Amino acid sequence: MTAALPPTVLRNVLTALMLAIFLGALDQTIVAVSMPAISAQFDDFGLLAWVISGYMVAMTIAVPIYGKLGDLYGRRRMILTGISLFTLASIGCALAQNMPQLVMARVLQGIGAGGMVSVSQAIIGDFVPPRERGRYQGYFSSMYAVASVAGPVLGGWLTEYLSWRWVFWINLPLGLVALWAIHRALAGMPVQHRQARVDYLGAVLLVIGLGSLLLGITLVGQGQPWTAPSVLALFACAVFGLALFISHERRCPEPLLPMGLFGNRVAVLCWAVIFCASFQSISLTMLMPLRYQGITGAGADSAALHLLPLAMGLPIGAFTGGRMTSRTGRFKPQILAGALLMPMAICAMAITPPQSAMLGGLFMLLTGIACGLQFPTSLVGTQSAVDSRDIGVATSTTNLFRSLGGAMGVACMSSLLLTLLHHDGFELLGNPLLGSLKAGQADPDTQMRLLATFRHVLLGSAGISLLGLLAALALPDRQLRGR
Repeated sequence: MTAALPPTVLRNVLTALMLAIFLGALDQTIVAVSMPAISAQFDDFGLLAWVISGYMVAMTIAVPIYGKLGDLYGRRRMILTGISLFTLASIGCALAQNMPQLVMARVLQGIGAGGMVSVSQAIIGDFVPPRERGRYQGYFSSMYAVASVAGPVLGGWLTEYLSWRWVFWINLPLGLVALWAIHRALAGMPVQHRQARVDYLGAVLLVIGLGSLLLGITLVGQGQPWTAPSVLALFACAVFGLALFISHERRCPEPLLPMGLFGNRVAVLCWAVIFCASFQSISLTMLMPLRYQGITGAGADSAALHLLPLAMGLPIGAFTGGRMTSRTGRFKPQILAGALLMPMAICAMAITPPQSAMLGGLFMLLTGIACGLQFPTSLVGTQSAVDSRDIGVATSTTNLFRSLGGAMGVACMSSLLLTLLHHDGFELLGNPLLGSLKAGQADPDTQMRLLATFRHVLLGSAGISLLGLLAALALPDRQLRGR
């Protein structure tokens, strides 16, 4: 059962949690623009991609663990732990003297961020009735959108006029403010205490299985072929680790991730929807700047602005979907609308040349709205379908599938892009995901070939989004509880 809170208290809790969400989401975007400066100072390109990948992998693995620990020992304690670890690790990043130190500190940052993001959304599930959660989860989704716009701009300014280290130093005041706000807002909140043991073996097996899977996906996204020995070894380790994890969880009296949740039809279908939506949104964030730069010859600053309609569409869709969920008490119509809009908008982007700024921006906006309609409503659908004691682990599992979808999207779409570019005789300079296409605006024939290549990639992305539409169609149309 959810505990009712006075409106003023709930508002303070929401503001504090939104700050925590923003802090974790900002660090996914603010670091990207400082990568050239970091590599220049340390003169190390081999580990450069892991400055971002290490953070994402660690955060994804930490999400379900924090969800379970929050169910056992209280979410206030877990979110304060996550923010504290994130802030301390930010200091380690700012003081790093070489690339291995920076990557290790980023991994610790990711572990802290996993608690901030996962536990924040579970806390709303504790104090807000299911029918009202869509509106609040929409606010959280808007924090991701704001971070996606503010991160590159702020990171570029700090790197240009101060130092790349200030990209991490800025987390110190933000983290301290978040700690104070969370501590104050959640003081005196009712906490459920349960006598239970932590499933340490399950946590180790999950880290091995999921970590190997994400590391293999990351290597593919960085340009290695799917059949490379290192990639195959990681995937084999992932299959073995996850198989042992599932077997152990079925017998464990207090499992880290209850296997019974995967027998819940609504929860599984919502996870499939959010996986596909995240697949599209994250992969498009990588693909569209490359497409714009490669065909028009524009700079990185213009390419970042090219993503602005997508970032604007996310909060619009999230707010609209959340309000409609609160008013109607149903979540399927919003999810279905987003799942229907997604493939149509991506197909329209595929046939629209990048030079058509207004038309392309419109389709990017519609894609963002489609994603926004699905993100918060899928989480609300999951939370409403499980028992109150499992809200934390169900929320963390939703975030797990969201992170997996993004990682798979980047890996699959970048691998497809590299394959098509190689087939067409193009070469890439530097890191395939961070470099610019060598062809640029060399001649009209080259532009036409690049346009055709990216059209095929986007059409493939639209085809994958149909899987999310099938999951949305299969969702039961249920009424949410509460008001």
